[in-house]
Amino acid sequence: MKYILAAWAMPLILFWGWYFLSLNDINFGYVMLSRQLHDLVFELYGEILGIDPATIPALVARACAIDTLLLCAIWAFRRRRELRTWWRTRRVTTWGSIPSQGLQPVENALEDEGRGSRIDARLPLLAGDVHLEQRPFGGYRGQPLVPEGKG
Repeated sequence: MKYILAAWAMPLILFWGWYFLSLNDINFGYVMLSRQLHDLVFELYGEILGIDPATIPALVARACAIDTLLLCAIWAFRRRRELRTWWRTRRVTTWGSIPSQGLQPVENALEDEGRGSRIDARLPLLAGDVHLEQRPFGGYRGQPLVPEGKG
């Protein structure tokens, strides 16, 4: 795969290096890097293809982007097992444990405030830990959120 990546990268580096050096007329004394040759080459390609020479760099850039995406897709397909393992370990380390205060009953939250204990997020919640009769912004099911006569 490294030979394929090298065979892909070398023409891109050479072409885009030549393109930007000759576009800005940074020629170091070489005719090949001059702006006159740059204009001549794209004029010639424009005549051969029958299109405006100014559109050729955008077409080449699009072709390079598609080739890059195709090569990355092939690389990802070949490394799919390693990528899957990496993704799973990343998810476990990122989401593996959360502070226990968010899952404790309201009565125990203040009691355990200073401890900072952690639990494993993969464990199922116990039925006693969730108070379904409470509303998220205060009050209970039978009570209105805003007292009557206000708001």
